[in-house]
Amino acid sequence: MKISIINGPNLNLLGKREPDIYGNSTFENYFTDLKKKYPKIIFDYYQSNIEGELIDCIHKVGFSFDLILLNAGAYTHSSVAIGDAIKSINTPVIEIHISNTFSRESFRHKSFITPVAKGLIVGFGLDSYRLGVETILKK
Repeated sequence: MKISIINGPNLNLLGKREPDIYGNSTFENYFTDLKKKYPKIIFDYYQSNIEGELIDCIHKVGFSFDLILLNAGAYTHSSVAIGDAIKSINTPVIEIHISNTFSRESFRHKSFITPVAKGLIVGFGLDSYRLGVETILKK
């Protein structure tokens, strides 16, 4: 089984950025732990602050992986192009958010990803990614 985790803008600053919202752990540390917890899964990880690079990554893995866990960050609320990229691929996508976007600013309540994603996981911190992994393991 192959799972790609794709993170968008500013998620490279996890552990430093707004720790009251996003926690103190870096994604790299969390990713190491996730791979140890699921040794039979092949994980791929990509992060970019650039919208087009995220789309390129979605295209690259979108026909050969079993699942994409996508945290598009702020692009969630502004990128029609990322939504279109998801519609263009075969691999199911689960939209992931570390914080509860619905308890934050109103502009974060709209997503261009949710309508084309298989599902949505919000508000469980970095554990949101593990919950995404668990959904495919239960099938």
